Amino acid sequence: MHITTLLISSFLILIAGIVSIPFIPSNRKGVANFIFVLLIAVVTSIPALNALNGNPIDIIISGTSFLGNIPLRIDALSAWFMLIINLTCINGALYGIGYMKPYQEQKTNLSLHWVLFLIFQSSMLWVCMLQHSLAFLVAWELMSLSSLLLVMFEHHKIETIKAGLNYLVQMHIGVVFLTVAFIWVYFSEASFDFHGISSFFSSTTNIWLFLLFFIGFGIKAGFIPLHSWLPHAHPAAPSHISGVMSGVIVKLGIYGILRVALMLNSDFVLIGESILVLSILTGIYGILNAAIHRDFKKMLAYCTIENIGIIGAGIGLALIGKGINNPVLFVLGLSGALLHILNHSLFKSLLFFSAGSVYQQTHIRDMEKLGGLIHKMPQTAALFLIGALAIGGLPPLNGFVSEFLIYNGFLNGIKTMGLMHSTLMTLSLAGLALIGGLSLLTFTKSFGILFLGSPRENLHHQPQEVSWVMRVPQYIIILIMVSIGVFPQIYFAVVLNLISSVSPLIQIDSSAFQTTTSLMSSVGTYSLLFFAVLILVLIVRNIFVRKRPAEYNSTWGCAYIAPSSKMQYTGKSFSKTLGKLLGFIVTEKKKFNELTTQEIFPKTRTHSSHYIDFFEHNIIHRITDRLLHSLNYFQFIQNGKTQMYVLYGVFFIIIVFLGTLFNFI
Repeated sequence: MHITTLLISSFLILIAGIVSIPFIPSNRKGVANFIFVLLIAVVTSIPALNALNGNPIDIIISGTSFLGNIPLRIDALSAWFMLIINLTCINGALYGIGYMKPYQEQKTNLSLHWVLFLIFQSSMLWVCMLQHSLAFLVAWELMSLSSLLLVMFEHHKIETIKAGLNYLVQMHIGVVFLTVAFIWVYFSEASFDFHGISSFFSSTTNIWLFLLFFIGFGIKAGFIPLHSWLPHAHPAAPSHISGVMSGVIVKLGIYGILRVALMLNSDFVLIGESILVLSILTGIYGILNAAIHRDFKKMLAYCTIENIGIIGAGIGLALIGKGINNPVLFVLGLSGALLHILNHSLFKSLLFFSAGSVYQQTHIRDMEKLGGLIHKMPQTAALFLIGALAIGGLPPLNGFVSEFLIYNGFLNGIKTMGLMHSTLMTLSLAGLALIGGLSLLTFTKSFGILFLGSPRENLHHQPQEVSWVMRVPQYIIILIMVSIGVFPQIYFAVVLNLISSVSPLIQIDSSAFQTTTSLMSSVGTYSLLFFAVLILVLIVRNIFVRKRPAEYNSTWGCAYIAPSSKMQYTGKSFSKTLGKLLGFIVTEKKKFNELTTQEIFPKTRTHSSHYIDFFEHNIIHRITDRLLHSLNYFQFIQNGKTQMYVLYGVFFIIIVFLGTLFNFI
């Protein structure tokens, strides 16, 4: 089938879904949406696979009156992101069938939700294909607005409205920066085509235009201090939307940064080092906040920020390698970033899906109120644990592969660069190691508090394992994760071809990476064998002991004869030392009246605490408070007096009349 026909078909499938979903019965809307998502994914993945195999697509959409000729291009970079988008959306749509069942009575709301999901998927694909500035901004805006409305599904909640408005404002601040950047290119090169950006970089200083693009795309990606929408939007959104947004929408910010970065013509080292430093700080800041938060969806949102930092570190390494003419460093950094984009989309959507299963059964996001769920939801507990091991970078799962490549990039930089750059690489390597250690702490806390121990509070109903339709996409994700961990050489070869395609001037010798790939493959294989032996031992043990009578006794009570579930370790106590040690970054706000010396018999008191975002509290809130304070001086204009409003109209008419009379207008 011709590529143009496939792309037109994807648009027609979208229209068919938008028209038909509102008329489908509520209990079938999710299934219908999944079918449409699957069809769009199939017809757009075919050209993406062709492009990834070395057959890029370049189509000109002509005849548009306002935008002119619109180039639609699918190269290897676009194809990589399109395939990740389609995979994540398929899993999200399948999971959403089960997750949205409790909302079947909200027929209109549910119809709008699934229609928006289709628009969301298609707009993300268009962002990867369109290379016309104005058309790109239209697709970008459509993606932001559709995701906004998906986040605000439970719009009757005040916190959801606030999260939606926060997201809306920050996305449009990003659009302002992107618009200014595109306009600058147009006035310089007289072209809306993305090739104009490359032409601009070849004749002008690269730093300032790249900075505009980086801010615009960085807000979507979640680099600090542009990240504050993430911890609000993810907890507010339905979990399948959180999984898709964390899995792919933040990656489209990375796509924009990569697209522009690969067009750079100078200032590689300066830009690369700046991105590297910011990325390491982003990763450390994200995982620190994840470690201390007790809302498990907010914790996962901060983990997204952490992983954006890891991806950014790979991009920074690649640009430094290009600047110093070190192809090995360039390939290690860029391949690590590209693979981590795929890996993060997998294990983060898995974690959001398993967290969504917990929320669906308990309607609680505060892990301090949960516990012992492994007895009620054993499969969900196992799925969450596997996702936690993957995000911690442990073999034989996929997180190890991409982080191993980035670690190798740092080691290569230390060996081949001068003292100053080697120092930066050493510190960055230490920062990445710190991120990994804190990630293990974070998920040890989260898994232990959520699934182990005993229930901390009595729930309104007993949780039970979620439906198969919510578990199947999670098992699919795990299979792909294990395949990456055990056969990394296959995925690395694909990424190597991708890099050769988008950077033809870089001479890449694949034999230089044979040791790296064989080492990754060996680690994955032996780790898988270790787990296989462990599982075999457990199966054999179960065969021998299953016929024996089981005896249940209470565990040692540590000298307490009447233990209570309140005596268990809490998430707060688990991370309290870390929070106190780094209190200047992760600030805790407490509500508690201290005892006075006169209170011999103190009254009952309540205590509550929460952590605030450093950048949001110290920068964003202060700026908005200043703006509100300044705008208060103009309140006299909106005074509620009808006579004054009529007078404003009269003044406006007089101004227009005088302007016309004296040819000012």
